Amino acid sequence: MKIGKELLAKMPENYRNNNIISTSAIDMLMKFGDVESAERIFRSIKAKNIITYGAMVKGYVGNEMFEKALDLFEQINIELGDVTYTIVFNACAKLCNDRAMKIGKKLLAEMPENYRNNNITSTSAIDMLMKFGDVESAERIFRSIKAKGTNIYGALMNGYNLNGESWKCFKIFEEMKEKDIIPDEIVWNILIGACSKSGMLHHCQYIVNQIPLNIQNKIRIQTALIDMW
Repeated sequence: MKIGKELLAKMPENYRNNNIISTSAIDMLMKFGDVESAERIFRSIKAKNIITYGAMVKGYVGNEMFEKALDLFEQINIELGDVTYTIVFNACAKLCNDRAMKIGKKLLAEMPENYRNNNITSTSAIDMLMKFGDVESAERIFRSIKAKGTNIYGALMNGYNLNGESWKCFKIFEEMKEKDIIPDEIVWNILIGACSKSGMLHHCQYIVNQIPLNIQNKIRIQTALIDMW
């Protein structure tokens, strides 16, 4: 922190309008929790691009200032990138109030079609919709994705757990198996959570029997299994 702030203080003024350098400085300050200094640098930049805006919005989200993240997002009048969509969806999911729902759903409706096959952006969108309790829209996004990664399946199953529809996780798990998609530790943890919530003991044993030994030995998985039984 000391080195970073000293370097920033000595940085020549003409470098402050270099978007790459300024974005790195904003990102650094936000990670330090020095939001005020990051805002000062942001205001000093004359020609802001989407990467600069993205760094600020991400910084606000990282510092749990979700309202500020949405305030700034609403000021953006340039074309958005996939990273910005992801960050704003995350902010809306965290905030989860009427304003966040309105902004998140509007942004999703306007999102270019080619971004829907970006697994990271779509995962954020599914997570947001599930937090809003809009399971149907989340399922629609899920079905529209051509090449689904493990994180997409995890987001959908986690959403089912959140919305009291844990039994649906087992069907999604079978789909993963059919498509030879190997669950990671996060997905196994979500599945164990689904078993706990469903109370279907025969299905719980069926799931547990398929967890690889190297995953079973993870502390988080062992804790989840103890909680389940």
